[in-house]
Amino acid sequence: MKSPRRQQAAGNCGHFNQQSSFNNHQFRYSHLMRAILAGGGTGGHVIPALAIANELKKSYGAEVLFIGTARGIENRLVPAAGYPLQLVRVGALKNVSLVTRAKTAFDLPRALWDAGRMLNEFAPDVVIGVGGYASGPAMLAAVVKHIPTLALEANVVPGFANRVVARFVSGAAVHFEETAKYFRHGEVTGVPVRQAFFEIPPKRGGTPALLVFGGSQGAHAINEAMIRCLRVLQREAPGIHILHQTGERDYNDALAAYQSLKDAPGEATPRFTFEVFKFIEDMPAAFARADLLVCRSGASTVAEITAAGKPAIFVPFPRAADDHQRINAEALASHGAAVVVEESKLEGVWLAETIAALLGDSPRLQRMSRAARELAHPNAARDIAAMAARLAGVEED
Repeated sequence: MKSPRRQQAAGNCGHFNQQSSFNNHQFRYSHLMRAILAGGGTGGHVIPALAIANELKKSYGAEVLFIGTARGIENRLVPAAGYPLQLVRVGALKNVSLVTRAKTAFDLPRALWDAGRMLNEFAPDVVIGVGGYASGPAMLAAVVKHIPTLALEANVVPGFANRVVARFVSGAAVHFEETAKYFRHGEVTGVPVRQAFFEIPPKRGGTPALLVFGGSQGAHAINEAMIRCLRVLQREAPGIHILHQTGERDYNDALAAYQSLKDAPGEATPRFTFEVFKFIEDMPAAFARADLLVCRSGASTVAEITAAGKPAIFVPFPRAADDHQRINAEALASHGAAVVVEESKLEGVWLAETIAALLGDSPRLQRMSRAARELAHPNAARDIAAMAARLAGVEED
């Protein structure tokens, strides 16, 4: 059935030109509901948004429009997934220079105006803010126009855009119990991640394996700490296998450090084996091979780790907005799923000894794995789509 807002829109939105299109996609009133997903910037925002869009389309026949910015990864991922994308011009207000903040403040009224125009033309039943620069203007415009709004918050403490709209949104889908208190109507749904992470079976036996990564660009501090810890790790954890994604910048130095173990006097071969990558294309497959991870603690990484049930040593990015990586990491640590070390205290010997101790303690790794999986939400996309549909007044087929 159509939602009450859709019926009203069909009768009252004569200004909408059905011949117009967004990125060559045409929209019809025959769909059960219409949804806007606003935000982006990074894969951590866009990939969950695409999962929600797919679920809305599959379960509710929804027409979906994305609103993003020109600088974000949504410019590549959203059209590739077959969805239309409209852009607003807005930048950052947090952790940037005074000049950048001033420019963003100058651009904000136009961004609100443009977002409002897009809402008028598309006539959505619900607007879903996924975080990122474009989320704020679109959500605020929806609130002003009395369009139902749903905020997606993957971090323990909401990001800036979601904090601004927290008091006004119709509902919020959150990953952690602790986050619901920031919103009027928060529900713990989890954050969508690729199904492949949920399908990773518990690792039983075989060579103990360590996966080290810092996002697609790598993490320089983690790479340096690993390089410093190799000789101690060779002594403390003989026989392990290391998979290390360094990013482009540190690849040559890291590879040389691993290779140097072979050339050390009296060492014909290193006491562990290794693979060094600039970038790992199939991260679920890498997770499946690993008993332990060393990584950052951004929201998408945390969601993938809980889905896969992998123990982790978290090194939070210290300059993350609102210190959300540290808070995310501590949330998992408090559940017994992770160990946390601040980047400023990350030292090679400590890292080697901690890796060796964890890889040598199978019962503890199994407890950490179970604790991580307890925080996973395999039906996140379905549950978030259902929330959006309820707010829009649309029932599932």
